[in-house]
Amino acid sequence: MLARSALSPKVLAMSFSILPPPITPLAAILPSEPLLLMGAGPVPIPQAVAQANGVIINHLGPTMDRVIQNVKYMAAYAFQTRSDKIIGIAGPASAAMEMAVSNLCWPGRKVLCLKVGTFSGRLGEMALGVGADVTFLEGPPGRPVTLADAREAMKKQRYDVVTMAHGETSCGVRMVELPEICKLAKSQGALTIVDAVVTLTAMPVHMDEWGIDVGIVGGQKALSSIPGVSACAFSQDAWKTVEERPSPRPHWCYDATRAQRFWGYQQYHYTAPVPGVLALHEALRLVCEETLERRFRRHEMSSLAMQAGLEAMGLELFASKDVRLNSVLAIKLPSGVDSARIREYMTKAFRVEISGAFGLNIVRVGQMGEQCRSHNLFKTLYAMGMSFQREGVKLDVSKGMAALEQGLAGDREYFVD
Repeated sequence: MLARSALSPKVLAMSFSILPPPITPLAAILPSEPLLLMGAGPVPIPQAVAQANGVIINHLGPTMDRVIQNVKYMAAYAFQTRSDKIIGIAGPASAAMEMAVSNLCWPGRKVLCLKVGTFSGRLGEMALGVGADVTFLEGPPGRPVTLADAREAMKKQRYDVVTMAHGETSCGVRMVELPEICKLAKSQGALTIVDAVVTLTAMPVHMDEWGIDVGIVGGQKALSSIPGVSACAFSQDAWKTVEERPSPRPHWCYDATRAQRFWGYQQYHYTAPVPGVLALHEALRLVCEETLERRFRRHEMSSLAMQAGLEAMGLELFASKDVRLNSVLAIKLPSGVDSARIREYMTKAFRVEISGAFGLNIVRVGQMGEQCRSHNLFKTLYAMGMSFQREGVKLDVSKGMAALEQGLAGDREYFVD
């Protein structure tokens, strides 16, 4: 630090009308005991991801080049695509949505948005924002848009782009006919944009086989990485549209052709979020080491056991079994029960955090990545049961815990360890 006498007279003579604010150390803000994050994301991260997130290297140069190449190879495995047009984004999954939409949509483009909830609807809102002509096709409450619904809409109008979410995080509903809808859209000459944020690596996603043109993922959900880094995978058809686009691109940072300079050719675009990219590298490495087959099995076993425990306890799930999203479970709140009070008590008494909702009378429990571990399941189910009981809901917590244990009893290979 410079001694006061070393400062110039001009600096010494300066007066500051705005003084430093009262300072609160971060340690005084954060909980003394870490919370178990069992909501719809972010989720707990493995130690390797946490360690990578504390490393800084140059965002350009041979070391980062090698990291980027690895991330792309591993992401291609996760998406099940042979495309090399995989681009990371400094921002949440919504930023990846913005990149997908703003590169494929422009004034005059006709977009069909298959809306099941908040996040699938957001894709349509973004398309409106760049001047596209958007039609919203909504499923009934708690149900996805069906293939028949989509086919009827495409008979009435030709669309350039069809958007959808594989898993609707806001209500725990899965687009069960997504592969067929994507193939239908492709047969009509439309490009498809798919939000796979809560499904990629938690359940099968076959980008090439299903005809997905842009797949979207965020780090903080099923990948068990950190928030703030997301990615888009572009098909050959989508990339051709990006390159031949006749209209100016509205976003400099989200211009896929500019981003490809860095992600494709290791040339400068903007300063990449280096720790986040390194964390994503480690999250994808762990996916590859586990293999998709084993990871899908772990997620399925964990979620089905948790669902059995919730229902045996006496709680009701929002989505029916045939369309239920395994990676985010939506639980109906009994009449008169306040979501905020349930969540507040779970946090204070048990150090477990779950999610509220976007207008629906539900709470949400995540079953993604590191959430799908047996010790996390037992702690969460017990905390929920006791918190609901405290609000006067008649539940059989012991029966729920027994059902969870029974659901995991077949885990002879310790998938959910």
